[in-house]
Amino acid sequence: MKRFFLITILGLSIAAGAAAQPLRKSEIATHSVQSTVLGEEVLYNVYLPKGYDASTPDKYPVIYLLHGLYGTHEDWATRGHMKEVVDELIASGECRPVVILMPDAGDPDVHNNWNGYFNMPGHNYEDFFFQEFMPAVEKLWKIQGDKQHRAIMGLSMGGGGSTVYAQHHPDMFSSCYSMSGWLDNPEPGENMPKDKLYIVNKSVHDHSAVDYVANADEATLNQLRTVKWFFDCGDDDFILDYTLSMYQAMRRRGVPSELRIRDGWHSWEYWHTALRISLPFASRNFVLY
Repeated sequence: MKRFFLITILGLSIAAGAAAQPLRKSEIATHSVQSTVLGEEVLYNVYLPKGYDASTPDKYPVIYLLHGLYGTHEDWATRGHMKEVVDELIASGECRPVVILMPDAGDPDVHNNWNGYFNMPGHNYEDFFFQEFMPAVEKLWKIQGDKQHRAIMGLSMGGGGSTVYAQHHPDMFSSCYSMSGWLDNPEPGENMPKDKLYIVNKSVHDHSAVDYVANADEATLNQLRTVKWFFDCGDDDFILDYTLSMYQAMRRRGVPSELRIRDGWHSWEYWHTALRISLPFASRNFVLY
């Protein structure tokens, strides 16, 4: 509790500093949302671009950037070194100045603690994300908060989560980028221990992004066609087949998407380089106004 309190104070002090004057350089702040749905405080990191000024009416597009299994809200900053990449892309004009939100949805102890972005027995994370998290952060930070200025992306578990979120809410996102996405999963075996890892494995199976497209009616497909989709996976990645199946399902059902199979595997080196593709992709698909 003391750690949460200190982190929350840190987030508040950074936000207050941002309100006082435009940021001279970009910042990453740690903040939290108190969740009634989950019954706990959920941490998140927020990237604020250089020049962010809470005292002006100017608002920014937003990207929701999701982490993977075994990860936390800190991963993209500490392991993905996202700040340096975003700063470079904004400075070069390849990405618009943007607010990036990185919520916590996991823990390295996957057997005893919750991981995952879907609703599971006793842990309705998707409800939290859309009913509590998005409304709270888009009110607190200077975010335009509409489909034309909102994107979602993530790695591995977060790649599957971002894809399913954009499938369930195509009216809310202009684009979705999946990096090495955990887009499907076999039914977990009966011999697998019935712990939290079992539950998240079953949740991915039950929320298969591939099956969602394969079984969609025409009205749903028309909604999916309003989102720009991009699937990116390494040629040596152990879950490459899910990305290929996803792209083939989209192609069969007439939902346009982009596919990149690059040299690499399931690693931070791969996801770090993926940022240099995904962020300009999201930026190109924001409406200019």
